[in-house]
Amino acid sequence: MKKLTNPIPLPAASGETYNKGKTLSLVSIPAYLCLLLFSCLTFSAEGKIILPQLVRDSMILQRNQPLIIWGRADAGEKVTIRFNGQKLSARTGADGSWKVTMKPLPAGGPYTMQIDGSNHIVLKDILVGDVWLCAGQSNMVHQLQLHNEYFAADIKEANYPAIRQFWVPNVTNLQEPQRDLPSGSWKAANPQDVLQFSAVAYFFARTLYEKYKVPVGIINSSWGGTPIAAWTSEQGLQELPNWPSIIQQNKDTAYFYSRNRQAAAFEAANRHTPKSDKGLQGPVKWYDTNYVPKGWRNINVPGYWEDQGAVNLDGVVWYRKEIEVPPSMTGIPAKVYLGRIVDADELYVNGVRAGITYYQYPQRRYQLPENLLKAGKNILTVRVTNNAGKGGFVPDKPYALVAGDQSIDLKGYWQYKVGDIFTPTYPPVAGALVQNQPTALFNAMVAPLTNYAIKGVVWYQGESDISIANEYSRLLPALIADWRRQWQRPELPFVYAQLPDFMAVSYLPVESSLALLREAQLKTLSVPNTAMAVTMGLGEWNDIHPDNKKDVGIRLALAARKVAYQEDIVYSGPLFQSSQKEGNKIVLSFLHAGSGLVTSNDEAPGAFAIAGADKKFVWANAVIRNNKVEVWSEKIPQPMYVRYAWADSPDNANLCNKEGLPASPFRTDQ
Repeated sequence: MKKLTNPIPLPAASGETYNKGKTLSLVSIPAYLCLLLFSCLTFSAEGKIILPQLVRDSMILQRNQPLIIWGRADAGEKVTIRFNGQKLSARTGADGSWKVTMKPLPAGGPYTMQIDGSNHIVLKDILVGDVWLCAGQSNMVHQLQLHNEYFAADIKEANYPAIRQFWVPNVTNLQEPQRDLPSGSWKAANPQDVLQFSAVAYFFARTLYEKYKVPVGIINSSWGGTPIAAWTSEQGLQELPNWPSIIQQNKDTAYFYSRNRQAAAFEAANRHTPKSDKGLQGPVKWYDTNYVPKGWRNINVPGYWEDQGAVNLDGVVWYRKEIEVPPSMTGIPAKVYLGRIVDADELYVNGVRAGITYYQYPQRRYQLPENLLKAGKNILTVRVTNNAGKGGFVPDKPYALVAGDQSIDLKGYWQYKVGDIFTPTYPPVAGALVQNQPTALFNAMVAPLTNYAIKGVVWYQGESDISIANEYSRLLPALIADWRRQWQRPELPFVYAQLPDFMAVSYLPVESSLALLREAQLKTLSVPNTAMAVTMGLGEWNDIHPDNKKDVGIRLALAARKVAYQEDIVYSGPLFQSSQKEGNKIVLSFLHAGSGLVTSNDEAPGAFAIAGADKKFVWANAVIRNNKVEVWSEKIPQPMYVRYAWADSPDNANLCNKEGLPASPFRTDQ
């Protein structure tokens, strides 16, 4: 078969779309038109049979379901498929499309598929097993290579030729559902290719494979920073207020891109270039070993400069530190750990640029050339660019120079000096990220998949919708119903991750939009054949992309074992069921208590708050008795309401079942 070239590269390793310094407040019209043109040309190759990108060598087909194979050819052409003892034929319609439906097959392989028409196609190394659509935003995107130190052993031991991933390219369309993707391929889990696997999806698939010993295919369709409405079809949003009018408005591409051209004009007028940075002016740059620092101030690393006396500062700040390196740490591979930095940074070691990162989320782990460090004094210089909010070095992350089995702590006092201050000259014009618009990702990244039989859906998304948490309780069920309709599977299994703990801990009861979003996810369990993995305890207060993706994948696999494989197992942590007032106490009952309610740290249950009719919450005492939780406070003699783990990052949310699965946050005061 003649291979189509890939006009669009696969996503960057970061899994985000705002890397390499590019601002996605704009989408270039030429690029967008090129995508439209490609989608039109994908199926029009001079009479030859053209297959969709998903149907190719090394694919995994869904077992025990009718299987659609489809494509394009000349109008009226006869197409014949031979696969695993089945022979089927179809004749293309006037539009050149064709499809056949094969009878269900058991797990097995590898097999070969032959497709004949005016040309002859042979697809090799096909497996039959279970296929899962793994979708969402950045925590579903995040590839193993971004967590390669945390999962070094898992990557090294990845030898699972029957676990394969198809990575869907990041593309958009505001007009209508597309027939195909611009590119793609199936890759098996080996130490090299697994680096590009979604970490959550890989551990989900590996858990299922080790349980059932059948091939597992992952179709990863995800995009960092995107809202749920972008993944929903026009029909799926039709019954929800406001969305239909936005969809229709966006179909007017002249209007949409006119709005973004205004934003582009503002961006260009206010863009800061290296020419405006004092550290890069003059004959001796601030990173140069010959530079003599004057007027630099002390600052602590890690930490944000706004918390250390430099307020109202967005711009470029230079950091400098001299360290003594022993001879034993030179001439060998070395690495600099700089935690995380908000937003972008460039690291210079002894005047040589040793690393660069263009946005805030990746952890900074910069490999140094063997000859860069020298015995004695070495100079580290970091140029930090911050566009909004607090800038600097994120606390509670590793900061060290490591070579061999030795390390030098880089925490403590550095010197800093401001190189540039960003001051917008007039109010900004709002742009619109095309990938965040309703239907944009469904049309381009989901619609082309809907002929392909799948076992179910794994969903990890919600961070981008925290500001509309109340509406999310309608949007998530709408997406589930929409995708079930698209695949014509009313009971299509749908498992999803509840968002983990994130951001600063509050030591007083507070309101929380993140808790509201988790509540919307919890409510969605009322939709049949769904299951939720509670991820409380797997987050990091200072990182929206926590390292521990393995336990998320394992908990999602537990959920799938229940709703998709019908196993009689404990698959969820405790979920609030009901409450009853008994004197000055409120007694709580739970579903999914498993073998019994316990706490994860052998302490009394924490993170409970209680209130009377005025809904002024105070911290509560709690005890587990008769597999229920009793909650009370001497400050609230007439209690009415209880909350548990109701915060962005709750302190000591330790309620779980004996199987070790944590309880979902909840409230009774709705």
